[in-house]
Amino acid sequence: MKKIFPIIVVLVTLSLIGIIYIQINWVLTMVENKQEEFIHKVTYGVMTDVGQELMQQKSFSPNLSTLRFRPGVTFHPTDQFMMELMKPPTIGQIFTQAQIEEKLQKAFDKYGLGGTKFEFGVTSDMNIERMSKNFLKAVEDSSNSNNLRLFSLLQTQGENNLNVGVPTESLALVVPNYKNIVVKQMYWKIAGVIFFTLMIIAAFYITVRALLVQKKLSEIKNDFINNMTHEFKTPLATISLAVDALRNEKVIHDRQKSDYFSSIIKEENKRMNKQVETILQAALLDRQELQLNLQPVHVHKIIQDVTDNFQLQLQEKKGQATLQLNASNDLLEADEVHFTNLISNLVDNAIKYSNDNLIIKITTHNTKKNLVIRFEDNGIGMNKETQKRIFEKFYRAHTGNLHNVKGFGLGLSYVKTIVDAHFGKIKVESTVGRGTSFTMEFPSMQD
Repeated sequence: MKKIFPIIVVLVTLSLIGIIYIQINWVLTMVENKQEEFIHKVTYGVMTDVGQELMQQKSFSPNLSTLRFRPGVTFHPTDQFMMELMKPPTIGQIFTQAQIEEKLQKAFDKYGLGGTKFEFGVTSDMNIERMSKNFLKAVEDSSNSNNLRLFSLLQTQGENNLNVGVPTESLALVVPNYKNIVVKQMYWKIAGVIFFTLMIIAAFYITVRALLVQKKLSEIKNDFINNMTHEFKTPLATISLAVDALRNEKVIHDRQKSDYFSSIIKEENKRMNKQVETILQAALLDRQELQLNLQPVHVHKIIQDVTDNFQLQLQEKKGQATLQLNASNDLLEADEVHFTNLISNLVDNAIKYSNDNLIIKITTHNTKKNLVIRFEDNGIGMNKETQKRIFEKFYRAHTGNLHNVKGFGLGLSYVKTIVDAHFGKIKVESTVGRGTSFTMEFPSMQD
């Protein structure tokens, strides 16, 4: 697993990078193609159709030469007037701004570009005759590459605009931010690509995290099996030696020695039963089958009884437990067995992770609604990483030079579960080399 895991992560990472790269290139290519399609529709669709329609309607418009004067009216035109008389009318003279804008809008709708904002201008001999409100501003904004600018000469079929007297007319069109218009048209496709790319990234993250969790569980399982083997191996070996001793002729006839070895067997048997009970409790907690027998209990009595039971272990550490039970109301609605185990685990944990001259200080006090219990010791302490994980099941802190620390790593996990089951809160504070403190708060009962 240790060798395969990095290879899996590298291969999946490279695949993910490749997929994202292909997706980005595909989106960019798709956007570019859509932009070209948009330009083609506006140039060869909208501009061509509107230009032809304007010139076609212009060809049916009368000029001054077709006018007839009433009989008897005498008119003496000048040469300049005759020149003006023969000129055909311009687009700007025939159509209003609103009419031209309407024709352009219909053309945009026809080619599926409805709602596109645009500005236009119609010129005659380079003079602007008709234009939209913001046309000049759009033309002057030459630095904006997102603006599409198109220019088309207007002429009827067979017409030569280079002839003298024939005005050169053109239609100019500006589509502001046309690239944004294209992107908006592709919004759902781009959103879909982004969504499914994020899904792939999320799947990759979940996969890697699951592998890390499995790797961690595998390590925890191996540690647990090693710890369990060690915990059962020692009492079994002691029992085996005691049984062999009881078979000895000298011991059989010596009542005192016989009782001594029998007591050893009994104590080691109790020790193994306690370890089995710990594992069974962990299994119940894991299946969330914990059932509490809640009843009023006095916490001070439980603390006193537990510390009395640990006097031998404290003496081995040349330690002592000092009690400052200052809470005026120590009554809780709790499961006496589990709450006793909770206190025992905290005292046992302080003894395990300490050197000689251990001092355990247990204090209680009341807040407005809660009972606060605080455990302090001058043990080896914990670093920040250990404090974050101390309540994880099977987790055991590194003990440095302490090699006789035994257990399954279930004690503080059990403590956290019991505290939560009693609607309490627990927090840990610790400094390496100076000790650890656990502070618990529980809703107190009224006397």
